[in-house]
Amino acid sequence: MSARTGEQDGGVPHQDAGGEGGKSKGKQHSFWKELPLLVVMALVLALLIKTFLVQAFSIPSDSMQNTLQRGDRVLVDKLTPWFGAEPGRGEVVVFRDPGNWLEGEPAPEPNAVQKVLGFIGLMPSADEKDLIKRVIAIGGDTVECRRGGPVKVNGKALHEPDIFPGNSACDDKPFGPFKVPAGKLWVMGDHRQMSSDSRWHMDDPKTHGFVPVGDVVGRAVVVAWPLNRWATLPVPETFDQPGIGDRPATAAPGVSPAVPR
Repeated sequence: MSARTGEQDGGVPHQDAGGEGGKSKGKQHSFWKELPLLVVMALVLALLIKTFLVQAFSIPSDSMQNTLQRGDRVLVDKLTPWFGAEPGRGEVVVFRDPGNWLEGEPAPEPNAVQKVLGFIGLMPSADEKDLIKRVIAIGGDTVECRRGGPVKVNGKALHEPDIFPGNSACDDKPFGPFKVPAGKLWVMGDHRQMSSDSRWHMDDPKTHGFVPVGDVVGRAVVVAWPLNRWATLPVPETFDQPGIGDRPATAAPGVSPAVPR
């Protein structure tokens, strides 16, 4: 018995030790071998999420104060448009520049790391020329705003609590009444006197101030950064008031000839 015990003590443990060591080295070797694959999979997943689900955007200006502050990071829902959903009144949306609206604006200069992280969606992209505004009226709506008055959509006055304190609804640039063409949006910033929005592009021969629905990247749903400003971005109640969806058969009189009906 003692011999057999000695044989086990002298041989088997030595073999087991070698086996365990081999397994440990094998595991380490396997991990480092698989790490690049895991990184690639993570990057591909991040890119797919950015492309089809949600994307982070940085707020570059004061045009949406106080709803959004310069430097805020918002998360934009890009999924629902894939199912045919279109922007609705009152939603805050990100959209591609429809016609040199950003002309003259200073362009950021990201470094190589920021470019890569922005491309895969791990941080806001500095290269994409996008804007963020609130949808005021959608295709088929009649919209107007006279000096000293509120914005009206289909004859319903909007009570806009999100307008920057001290701003008027449109005194710096009254407009309408006119009908928003099908497939287009009329957008405005919450900081009216700091927003180069639809009102300021009515004479643009390409857009007439309207944003094509196809240029919308998605709806901003939450302020994700900084953490002390975390908040959702719901639709103000005024856009849900009864009758606001009742559209006149024709545009109201007084339409600017530069704006298509």
